[in-house]
Amino acid sequence: MKKNKLLTTLAIISVVLFAGCKNDDYVAIDGGPCPVVISVTPVSGATLVGRSAVNASEQAVRTTLVTATFNKKMDPKTINGTTFIVKVTGGAEVDGNVTYNAADSTAIFTASGKFADNTTYEARVTTGVKDPMGNTLQEDKVWPFSTGTTILPVITATSPANLAINVAWNKVVTATFSVAMDQSTITTSSFTLMNGVNPVLGAVSTTGAVASFTPNVALNPLTVYTAKIYTVVKNMDGTAIAKDTTWTFTTADVVPRVITTDPTKAATLVPLNKTVSATFSVAMNSTTFTNSTFMLKRSGVIVNGVVGYTGTTATFNPTNDLLSNTVYTATIKAGVQNTNGTALAKDTVWTFTTATVLAPFVTSTDPSDQDASVTLSQNVMANFNEAMDNTTISTTTFTIMEGLNPVLGAVTYAGTTATFNPNSDFVAGKTYTARITNGVKNATGTNMVNDYVWSFSIPTVPVVTVDILKSVARFGIFAGVGISNNAGASVINNLDVGIDPGVRSSVTGFPPATVVGGAIYCYDDLVPAGTPAMLDQAKADLVAAYLYLEGATAPAPATVSGDQGGKTLAPGIYKSTSTLLIQNGDLTLDAQGDPNAVFIFQVASAFTTVGGAGGSIILTGRAQAKNVYWQTGSSATIGDYTDFYGNVVALQSITMGAYSNAVGRMLARNGAVTMTSTNTISKP
Repeated sequence: MKKNKLLTTLAIISVVLFAGCKNDDYVAIDGGPCPVVISVTPVSGATLVGRSAVNASEQAVRTTLVTATFNKKMDPKTINGTTFIVKVTGGAEVDGNVTYNAADSTAIFTASGKFADNTTYEARVTTGVKDPMGNTLQEDKVWPFSTGTTILPVITATSPANLAINVAWNKVVTATFSVAMDQSTITTSSFTLMNGVNPVLGAVSTTGAVASFTPNVALNPLTVYTAKIYTVVKNMDGTAIAKDTTWTFTTADVVPRVITTDPTKAATLVPLNKTVSATFSVAMNSTTFTNSTFMLKRSGVIVNGVVGYTGTTATFNPTNDLLSNTVYTATIKAGVQNTNGTALAKDTVWTFTTATVLAPFVTSTDPSDQDASVTLSQNVMANFNEAMDNTTISTTTFTIMEGLNPVLGAVTYAGTTATFNPNSDFVAGKTYTARITNGVKNATGTNMVNDYVWSFSIPTVPVVTVDILKSVARFGIFAGVGISNNAGASVINNLDVGIDPGVRSSVTGFPPATVVGGAIYCYDDLVPAGTPAMLDQAKADLVAAYLYLEGATAPAPATVSGDQGGKTLAPGIYKSTSTLLIQNGDLTLDAQGDPNAVFIFQVASAFTTVGGAGGSIILTGRAQAKNVYWQTGSSATIGDYTDFYGNVVALQSITMGAYSNAVGRMLARNGAVTMTSTNTISKP
């Protein structure tokens, strides 16, 4: 009996002593394989953990899992937070939960939070883990890995782009991110489209790094829309964009229109190698421009040519040069359409006449030959009978001499006029000789036959003109409280836009309005330095100009009233004690050959031009828009489709009607300047 108890005790001791795996042959006591970790994730030595490539930018999904897979089934009770540990290398343990997946013999460590960026970790499975027979690991399994950096998503592009114009009404609005995004965070709440304060209804979708907003119905024409993406949107890693992103765009006009043609309607002296073009108010469908929809004819005969379209401009390039001194008719049919499928309302037809092949010649000059009343600051101009090759008109072919001394200056050419702008004023009491050499050519390459020479003199007591506008002359628009462009692509050419004391938020509609060759200056601008002081001086000069024009008495003012349409007026001062109209026909201002002639209109109340059959201003007899002033005691209105010349200096506000064009300035002392639709203001 004692012998049997002894044998039993020895057997128990044997199990205790020999449980586990033999070191010499890597075989478990039970005859099976020893438990071994055969694979881990992340792999040993892995870097940039959590950055798996999901697109071309190598963006990532950050993980919180570490796993160890065994070669055999393990005892789940031995796999826990004591036997499976993850810690910062040389630092603290990571909080987490340990589980065991019996299906694939994998131990799983799930961190309580995301691993820190740019950090090295150490994972360890200890010899405390066992298989169901009690066999243990031979040694701890230890492996290191390191994390990468959280990738902050940013919006790299939008469609339409910010401030885009002529956008199609059926446009799908998109934003492209720098990384793939979590589509569950991009919804109609986090990606919105607004028409003013009114939300646009639509559907939002996300594919990879591109989020799209598809409106339920077509957008409104000629309307400013605002798209916005909020900071709640996140990438696949759960990282949100840094700030809300907003962009605006303007949709295309309702019906496309031809806004300019080249050559212009009824143009003459057109070069024989001319390419005919038409510019539209909106982007057009290029496929609708063919030889059937854009035609050029001569006496009813079709001219052969190639039709093209780029941007907003259609072109007709004749196969051969046009005939000399011939009337041509260009036609763009109503069949052409914009990108939204809307056709031109009616055919656009215009005619022009080509130049002759005769040699070009100078038709007139300013100053004229033997003129003895030239001002010190006079620019010297020569007008040709036809369009010239501007590359042949330079300081070599257009010269001015004082005796044997050349005058230094710059030569420019526009239209049919060459201009010599001296670097410094002429000298009183001196006589000058101007010369256009026969080196100049017309647009078809024909030279002038002979040099054209004329002379002029500066009086001993020079002619002095009054600088009425002073520093405010740099502005095409100057207002006290507001400047707005209500619709259309209005343009201010070679002049600035300013507001004082109004601030930048009071300037609206830019774009689609643009300032070409100038800039917008507002009283709250910090850049460029000194802007408020510059605007204060301009405002002071505007007030002084208003008072000067209002009180001018020399020459003695002529009293006028009512409608001035259909009249022709000579230089002088014209005074109205109430309102003044230009309605029943155009008003012609005749300078009677004096380019320095001044026209001043003193209007006690409102000044209005009425577009349509009349209402425009016509300059003749060398009259210049810069010398015409419209002082208005209240507000001024420039009528629809009016061609206007001169400087409006109003006490209150100025409104430009639809498609009215001005060569001059709109200066509102106390009120606002409003452009209603597609207006132009050019430097006089």
